[in-house]
Amino acid sequence: MVINVCSKMEVENNMSEEEATYPVKSLHDFLVELDKEWDKFRTASLIGMIISGVLLVFFIIRFLGLLLSIRIGARKFLEVIDDFAFQILVAVFIIYEISLLLRQYRFFSKWEQRIGSLLRLEERLMEGKEQRT
Repeated sequence: MVINVCSKMEVENNMSEEEATYPVKSLHDFLVELDKEWDKFRTASLIGMIISGVLLVFFIIRFLGLLLSIRIGARKFLEVIDDFAFQILVAVFIIYEISLLLRQYRFFSKWEQRIGSLLRLEERLMEGKEQRT
């Protein structure tokens, strides 16, 4: 019985020590760090959309070449089916990636304004607090 009480006290002490640590020091530190990282993520999604768009252009050129080779009869039927299926699959993945990156970019653009407003509000509140003391 005594052992159980001691172990429960140790567990409770360990839990209170774990609860005392926080992932960020303050809301201000969190907002400043978030503001610094926000532009990196938004820029990365924009670059990803541009690269995916270039890949889509190359895909369209290659697909038109495939259609031209089919029209003039320069390829065998199985080669055409194989290339056609592969290119359709690539096109689906590229278009899906572009749509994901576009949604991500819109998310970052929308929330960038909100986080910026929150950061400015927090700075004004900190200035007001400093003036009172």
